[in-house]
Amino acid sequence: MNARRHSHQQGVAVITALLLTTLAITIVASLFWQQQVQVRAIENQRLQLQKQWILRGALDWSRLILREDARHSRVDHLGEPWAVPLAETRLDEYVENKDPSGDVPDASLSGGVVDAQSRFNLTNLAQNGKVNPTEVAAFARLLSLTRQNPSLAQAAADLMATAQAAAAPAAATGSTPGAPAAPVSSSASKKPLDILQIDDLLAVPDFTPEALAAIKDFIVVIPQSTKINVNTAPAEVLAARIGTLSLSEATAIVAARESAWFKDVPDFEQRLQGKTIDAADKQQLAVSTNYFLVNGIVRLNRAGMQMQALIERSGSGAMPTTQVIWIRES
Repeated sequence: MNARRHSHQQGVAVITALLLTTLAITIVASLFWQQQVQVRAIENQRLQLQKQWILRGALDWSRLILREDARHSRVDHLGEPWAVPLAETRLDEYVENKDPSGDVPDASLSGGVVDAQSRFNLTNLAQNGKVNPTEVAAFARLLSLTRQNPSLAQAAADLMATAQAAAAPAAATGSTPGAPAAPVSSSASKKPLDILQIDDLLAVPDFTPEALAAIKDFIVVIPQSTKINVNTAPAEVLAARIGTLSLSEATAIVAARESAWFKDVPDFEQRLQGKTIDAADKQQLAVSTNYFLVNGIVRLNRAGMQMQALIERSGSGAMPTTQVIWIRES
């Protein structure tokens, strides 16, 4: 009887010991896992910061190139240094990111500068809450050239005009210090969506993602009205901007300017082979640019980041300046 009880107690002790050992192993494994997660989170934060600094450095370099270009030329065309894209370039020798194991990290940077005024500026559709019919017609032609519904141009202009009209009273009601605040009506609080980036076109009724994908490389949103640079605009934008120009004629002009860019707008007119330009369209043409899009892609080990920035360049001669309007990262 005593032997059986003693054997039973030994069995319980063994099971208890196994349970305690399993519990201890589980706790230690959990601690190691938590530590591994924290280490990985710190690594990700470090990689994120490194990617951001690399892209900021590329942005500063692009601004320097644009300032130097303004010092030496008042005409912007695709043969200038700023228009040369940066092919994927390895940065392993320049980025301080060595793995403790001695493995060489995989770091690369690519990108380029795009003339923002080579694209149709959606801000031109409306000014101060009023739709611009000339710009609506140009946008409708661009939609037609890309096989999209041209009636979307009027809908987009109406949305932008409504948003501008709703924003004007809010900007005009500046409060005087000490004066009671004006009551906010329910209608004023429901401000329509303004078109601040091209993705906002999806707020326009019947504007589908497919339609946006078809025209996204030909449009841009710049804070103020801008002209089209005939030295950098693609054939679709030129044909949309100049109503008397067909797509095939615009394509021929784009091919011809590769060997000789346009010195000014009259030079552009002379090479249209008898085509006339309406006065309203002519006022929207230029050979110089004030706004540029800087695109950058950095890849660091297992992570990547894309950046796009809108740069405003002003001034010429000895003291040109550049300003970052916005930066978007993904």
